[in-house]
Amino acid sequence: MKRVLTIASLACAFLSGPAMAQDRAGDVQAKLLGTAVLTDGKIEQFNVDLVGLPADTQTEANDNVVPTVAIEYFLSDNVSIETIAGITQHDVDAISGLPGAELVSDAQLIPATVTAKYHFDFGGVKPYVGAGPSYFLWVSDKPGAATIPLGVTDTDLSDELGFALQAGFDVDIGDSGFAVSVDAKRYFMDTTARWFAGDTLVIETEHKLDPWVLSAGVAYRF
Repeated sequence: MKRVLTIASLACAFLSGPAMAQDRAGDVQAKLLGTAVLTDGKIEQFNVDLVGLPADTQTEANDNVVPTVAIEYFLSDNVSIETIAGITQHDVDAISGLPGAELVSDAQLIPATVTAKYHFDFGGVKPYVGAGPSYFLWVSDKPGAATIPLGVTDTDLSDELGFALQAGFDVDIGDSGFAVSVDAKRYFMDTTARWFAGDTLVIETEHKLDPWVLSAGVAYRF
């Protein structure tokens, strides 16, 4: 009888193993994060310049810290799809040529991003890597204070499709489904900036953006 119970226990353990290995498939994980958007952009090309900007004019957008939400769906124990929601706001100033001149004010950006992630499992610590497309949607922007005396009445930053690389880790808080999450993304993205005086295009520049986006917060899996 003892031998029968031992065999039955081993059989149950064997059968439950695959189920446990797949227990994250179909799970959803929600994250509430504080996110630092660290800009790393520059002007790459002048297409139009009717105002005669200095040849060495270069710009920089300010960094920002904003709340973001991430939603993640697990296709299997190790593979998930994640999207983020948030909005960030930046001013663009000249750092050379016209140092300190504000060129764009209150540019508001939604970095719509979807990444495919692969998770590693080291017990309570679960690192991951990911990659996927991103669409930078500029929902608002205004002429900077330095451009208004030049007759500029409107600015426009082009919406663009780009790419993001991702790495991070989740640390389980017991068996409650809660975790601490740390995430880093590097975006590869361009935009075309245009300044108008009435209906006349007076300045057009090509910008490389490529920000780092660093996040930390809490997650809950259900």
